[in-house]
Amino acid sequence: MRTVSKKVCLLGDFAVGKTSLVRRFVYDLFDEKYISTIGVKVSRKTVAVPTTDGVVVELTMMLWDLAGSEDFNQIRGSYMRGASAAVLVCDLTRPESLTNLGSYLNDLRQINPHVMLIVVANKSDSPEQRILEEQVKDAAARLGADYFIASARTGDNVEEMFRHLGRMLVGA
Repeated sequence: MRTVSKKVCLLGDFAVGKTSLVRRFVYDLFDEKYISTIGVKVSRKTVAVPTTDGVVVELTMMLWDLAGSEDFNQIRGSYMRGASAAVLVCDLTRPESLTNLGSYLNDLRQINPHVMLIVVANKSDSPEQRILEEQVKDAAARLGADYFIASARTGDNVEEMFRHLGRMLVGA
């Protein structure tokens, strides 16, 4: 079995659910209390990823959950260095969070022009959704990324999204 470690950055506005998505994936937990990430929080999870040629790769994802505040913009770049992939996260109840993904990608592309991407629209369990899946699909296409509609609260599509990213990272 081959072992690989890859750095993955989670980017998006404050309170879109980046930390909650990581907690759901790594620990299968969700916490209703909102606690803003200050700077960066690094978590890791190792998953077995089968490749198309039948080899199983043991992939350790180093998940860098970057703060979404404007005050953090100046130092965010140093945390993005060396990333193999990025998860661009928006909140289905806040249309501006989808619009803002382009600026996060622009910052990232200046540091790493070939980083792999996925877009995740979080909070699919919320009755207050104001973004349609078609809008997420269009935005992801403009950004050159696959997309997922997910809920960190219920766990819906969280594991699938990270496993898809894992297959991208090992070239499966």
